[in-house]
Amino acid sequence: MPKEYSPFTPGLPVPIEFFVGRQREVEQLRDKVVRSTHGQFQVAFLSGERGIGKSSLASFVKFLVERNSKALGLHTFLGGVTSLDEAVRRIFDRLLKESAEKPWHEKILDFFGNHIKQVGLFGVSLEFGASREDLKRLANDFVPALKNLMHRLKDDKNGIFIILDDINGLASSRTFANWLKSLVDEIATDRDSLPLCLLLVGHEERRQSLISIQPSLARVFDIIDIQAWSPEETKIFFKNAFSKIQVSIDDDALSHMEYFTGGLPVLAHEIGDATFNIDSDNRIDVDDALSGILWAAGIVGRKLLEPQVLRAIQSPLYTKILRKAVTAEQFQFRFLRREIIKLLDKDEEKVLDNFLRKMKDLNVIIGEGGGSYRFVNRLHHLYFRMEARRSEFRGDK
Repeated sequence: MPKEYSPFTPGLPVPIEFFVGRQREVEQLRDKVVRSTHGQFQVAFLSGERGIGKSSLASFVKFLVERNSKALGLHTFLGGVTSLDEAVRRIFDRLLKESAEKPWHEKILDFFGNHIKQVGLFGVSLEFGASREDLKRLANDFVPALKNLMHRLKDDKNGIFIILDDINGLASSRTFANWLKSLVDEIATDRDSLPLCLLLVGHEERRQSLISIQPSLARVFDIIDIQAWSPEETKIFFKNAFSKIQVSIDDDALSHMEYFTGGLPVLAHEIGDATFNIDSDNRIDVDDALSGILWAAGIVGRKLLEPQVLRAIQSPLYTKILRKAVTAEQFQFRFLRREIIKLLDKDEEKVLDNFLRKMKDLNVIIGEGGGSYRFVNRLHHLYFRMEARRSEFRGDK
């Protein structure tokens, strides 16, 4: 099998054919979209920690409802967006691009009128190019615009599923929070129903931020919280991915890869891709798996950890404390100061409290009282566990 074809996609939503688990969450979201196609406006917030697979789940449900429920899905990524006008522009730009090569493309072109411009090499791509003034009007008239859209597509689509993904920059915007509340109220009180399911995707902290600005939003969202893959789901993912390219995987190798993935799809793709590139005989054994895990640790640190966290753990003493915290059998996601201090030498013990303060300041750990601490997110914990394994492999003291 040529090495240029890896079944893993680090940094990207998982391909549809490799999607595993999440049956409860999939059914919840699909049910909401189906209800919306019958005129029941739906709003939900998809939350979960970093790397848990929120975008992949949203993308998978979009695929299902487009195929089975004649819904129009618009998965809009809002990374770096801080203004309502730009968010609205991206939604309609996504609509334009989704319609390309579809039977109803001409209806979309007619819907946009003269607000389309050609971009890209030789002008072969289209972009929604409304002026700033038009975008402000469109934000204010968002509901009538969607009704107009659905009227034009009544023979093609039963409803619209709008996914607003990566809302970090908008979660602290008062304009966006108030617009969202007004949007919900306008649709809910309008006798002329709009077949819309609106899904926001982000960390729980983003939902809380919106609520702190506009408290009425607390009752608006149906919350769908994604949990980590189970060990069995993780193993199924690796088996499916490797079998796709006719590569076998030994059971003990699979167990190592599952353990260090910790249920996070983002790590499964990094570990899987590194292991795929290391393998030379189309059979993943323990040596391949461990080498892949060690390789992936370095990649994860560079790509997914904040620079200030990486700088902080360059301290040899801090590194040793972390290694002991994440590898001791009695500690998993949580640890006690009085227990971890028993594992430290005198030099490490002297800097323990400074270490704990620094990790709290960097939002790596959080104190729970009584000398108890836990890692803020699974990604940090698993990365440190991978790094501990790499240090052990190198023979670090």
